[in-house]
Amino acid sequence: MQTNFLSQQFNAGFLAENFTACPANATICDGTSCVLPEDNFNQTLSVVLSTVLTIMLALVMFSMGCNVELKNFLGHIKRPWGIFVGFLCQFGIMPLTAFLLSLAFNILPIQAVVVLIMGCCPGGTASNVIAYWVDGDMDLSISMTTCSTLFAMGMMPLCLFIYTKMWTDSDAIVLPYDSIGISLVALVIPVSFGIFVNHKWPAKAKIILKVGSIVGAVLIVIIAVVGGILYKGSWVITPKLWIIGTIFPAAGYTLGFFLARIAGLSWHRCRTVSLETGMQNTQLCSTIVQLSFTPEQLELMFTFPLIYSIFQLLFALFILAGYRIYRRYQMKTETDVEKTEEKEDSKSSAKMNGGFVPDEIK
Repeated sequence: MQTNFLSQQFNAGFLAENFTACPANATICDGTSCVLPEDNFNQTLSVVLSTVLTIMLALVMFSMGCNVELKNFLGHIKRPWGIFVGFLCQFGIMPLTAFLLSLAFNILPIQAVVVLIMGCCPGGTASNVIAYWVDGDMDLSISMTTCSTLFAMGMMPLCLFIYTKMWTDSDAIVLPYDSIGISLVALVIPVSFGIFVNHKWPAKAKIILKVGSIVGAVLIVIIAVVGGILYKGSWVITPKLWIIGTIFPAAGYTLGFFLARIAGLSWHRCRTVSLETGMQNTQLCSTIVQLSFTPEQLELMFTFPLIYSIFQLLFALFILAGYRIYRRYQMKTETDVEKTEEKEDSKSSAKMNGGFVPDEIK
């Protein structure tokens, strides 16, 4: 009996040393079939990144609140046409787009569910930072983010029930209402402090706003890059999900902009609604996915929220760059027109004054 045990132990050790298919850290090894210890690296990293991101965005939202006028913010609440358009985009366009993309690419049911979860999530707070840089309506941006996070308590279960029942039972999806509540608190409290600072000390609020907007933009990029580098297996995913992760945020930005324009909103509010539609709360999506599926299922789609996050940021940066180029070109054109008008006015006055024209305008 003891001889057989020692023989089996020797054979296991020999196989572990001579078969590269069996890693050294395997707990059980039988030929090329190995049992590895559970790896909690991704879960730990997700908790760390979520904590850092929550603290960082709370500070950034405080600075964004320094650009909000209380009467304008309350005006959007009292006359919520812009918020209503954003609501249609967030919980109408995005879930429907997710559903159509899942059908069009014929992905696995479990993969379709994670795409739909992303489409049903509320807007992300990073959109407020980008909205500031594209001269959007900050009062509308923050009110939309706040309202979409609040409405998510009821709209996420409803949208998931409607769109996922052809692939899975909606009861199998665990919605972390505590995470949604934390996101709401992390948004409302810092913004409230920012509004108060802007009301009491407007000069200091402008300084805080400039610093916070720069820090927020830099940290958002850092979080995306760090997540992309550190997440194990983040780049090992089916090409179909890569394509969906590219198309989905671009569709959100585009459709949100056009729906806002059709609704008669001004250009700067169209840019705001566009960003609020395309930029989703990817951290919330990751939390829902981890709570709802087994480790085997997670291997098929766990990193889709990360891919969406990267591409939503890239497209937002393209929008920002395009707007800045357009703005610079428009300002240059307006300056040239003003100079031409000044020359014409000077020449006209010169004729009235005996034909004298200064050398600098000839």
